[in-house]
Amino acid sequence: MIVPVILCGGGGTRLWPLSRSLYPKQFLNLVNESSLFQDTILRLPKSLNKPLVICNEDQRFLAAEQLRQIKIKSNGIILEPVGKNTAPAITLAALKLMTEIDDPLLLVLSSDHLIQDIAAFHESINIAEKLAMDNKLVTFGILPDKPETGYGYIEIEKSEPGEYFNIKSFKEKPNKKDSQNYIDSGNYLWNSGMFMFKSSIYLNEIEKFEPGIFTACKKSLKAEFHDLDFIRLDSDEFIQCPNKSIDYAVMEKTEKSVVVQLDSNWKDIGSWDALFDSKNKDADGNVIEGDVIFHNVSNTFAFSSNRLVTATGVSNLIIVDTPDALLVTNKDSVQNVKNIVNELKNSKRPETENHRKVFRPWGYYDSIDNGSGFQVKRILVNPGAKLSLQKHKHRAEHWIVVKGIATITFKDKVFNLSSNKSTYIPKGEIHRLENREQTPLEIIEIQTGIYLGEDDIIRLEDDYQRN
Repeated sequence: MIVPVILCGGGGTRLWPLSRSLYPKQFLNLVNESSLFQDTILRLPKSLNKPLVICNEDQRFLAAEQLRQIKIKSNGIILEPVGKNTAPAITLAALKLMTEIDDPLLLVLSSDHLIQDIAAFHESINIAEKLAMDNKLVTFGILPDKPETGYGYIEIEKSEPGEYFNIKSFKEKPNKKDSQNYIDSGNYLWNSGMFMFKSSIYLNEIEKFEPGIFTACKKSLKAEFHDLDFIRLDSDEFIQCPNKSIDYAVMEKTEKSVVVQLDSNWKDIGSWDALFDSKNKDADGNVIEGDVIFHNVSNTFAFSSNRLVTATGVSNLIIVDTPDALLVTNKDSVQNVKNIVNELKNSKRPETENHRKVFRPWGYYDSIDNGSGFQVKRILVNPGAKLSLQKHKHRAEHWIVVKGIATITFKDKVFNLSSNKSTYIPKGEIHRLENREQTPLEIIEIQTGIYLGEDDIIRLEDDYQRN
């Protein structure tokens, strides 16, 4: 039995400002109307078991909501208290599934890949399944078509043409010269970061080569508890786990590793040039998304989320405009976007964490204006959803209903507000906003006070078990 394991970690810093730590690239609709995470699941063979998803605490509601949107039931969503790379994540999946299924085959997939030849992908899974049943640890390699410095490489042992290759070594992301040498040799494949193996074989190897990872994961699962679809771990135990990739921890050390070549028009959407390459171009080699006007522009990607963007007399650029940040970079420098993100993080700028529009399990809010002592938000509450019963130490709130009917809890009273009606919530008073209707509720919230941070929320009751 094959169980897909979907890894959703990573912040996608090279795709900033669209990708943020609390809303990273795998949950964005970058290529089509579904997200990369949703595409990862939708292209799986129908015969496979329900997927097991692994993500962090901050992204749990994104994963759950996007599964709901595509009507997919999961084997659960494991919440990592802190990111510890791929080896611990896969170890958690193997240990968890072994308690429920008799030694399942794990198909480990990253949630940020683009695979366009689905039939070839399925055929590679069939080949990998046979090898995994023969106790091999299988990875999938991509035949390079250019000297790519953003991917790792797998050195293979050339032999008679067959369904797989033995592995000589793994190479980290190389410089331009080395990547060209790898391609010229004909002995290297791109490392896709996808795997298949028996749970028992993987666990034997991780316990042999990295007992610290095996022990920490096992201990953290002993205290697991379920919260809706979420599987929570013992944080104290998991924090002790070493931070290592599966390549370093197992694949480079084991004698059981093999690679299946995957010819499926694969791309890791990890940078702006990779996304540019995946899209259709106009006659001048441009990709235009949103309200954009070009004159005498070539080989350029421009994205506008909310306003007019114009350019003239330029080429080879990436231009990405969001409501709170603008990126302009030469295409040859896209790998350095992460340096901008690091500088923003060091300056404690909020633009690295979330967008102006912030999604919550009940809907979203959009911070449309702010200044000294005030903030204005547009809040949308999904049908049947409600915010936590809460109060604030530092701020008061004015609510104006724009669309729908709001059910308001204020101290010991419950009442309804319809469109164009308003209410006032003084600082320190218990309150709740709820939508009991079948249509979305939209309100404008005006906050006033000396401190307006999101951490000024004291939750008394919450449907989503947030602190």
